[in-house]
Amino acid sequence: MHPSSTAPQTTHLAHPAGTHAHAAPAPHAAPAHPVPAATSNLVRAIERVIVWIGSPISLALHTVIFVAFFAAPLTAIITWDSMFAVLTNVVSLEAIYLAIFIQMSVNRQAATLKGVEEDVGDIQEDVEELGENVEELGENVEELGENVEELGENVEDLKEDVEDIQEDIGEIGDDDDDDEAREKRQAEMIETLTNDVKAMLKHLETLKGR
Repeated sequence: MHPSSTAPQTTHLAHPAGTHAHAAPAPHAAPAHPVPAATSNLVRAIERVIVWIGSPISLALHTVIFVAFFAAPLTAIITWDSMFAVLTNVVSLEAIYLAIFIQMSVNRQAATLKGVEEDVGDIQEDVEELGENVEELGENVEELGENVEELGENVEDLKEDVEDIQEDIGEIGDDDDDDEAREKRQAEMIETLTNDVKAMLKHLETLKGR
């Protein structure tokens, strides 16, 4: 009963290999040389055999065959020694081929896992690169926030300057100074306002360049 005892293991190994065989491989995991169609068909046939060996039908068939082997000497068709010799050879050959089939499935499974491992490595690299990009974007957003805050401060300063000019204009309207002093004061206020506007425009150009 050696072949039937190993059948559940072969079933477990065959299904994953068959599943990954139909999946689209990653570009870097593609084989250097294409697999011949005959070889691919042979591998699929072997996988179907391994699956069948682990099925209930295979268990029932092996049971019937072994019962027939042990019943043959009882009917004097063959001697016990001959029956054991034939049965031993058959079981040994089946065990050898079954071990080869299992190893083939293990090799295919190992190759599939290697390709998956490489894909996972690429995904991890992409995630790390994405994390760096997000971190850099966060720094840019923080710097932009500082620029906006600074621009807001400049706007507040400009607003205060405008209020001061309005107050000065009111004072000038009530002041009895001569025209020369009035013009000088107005020129100073206009120059201050112009400088503030230039500073604000400079910050706006800096933000636009980002």
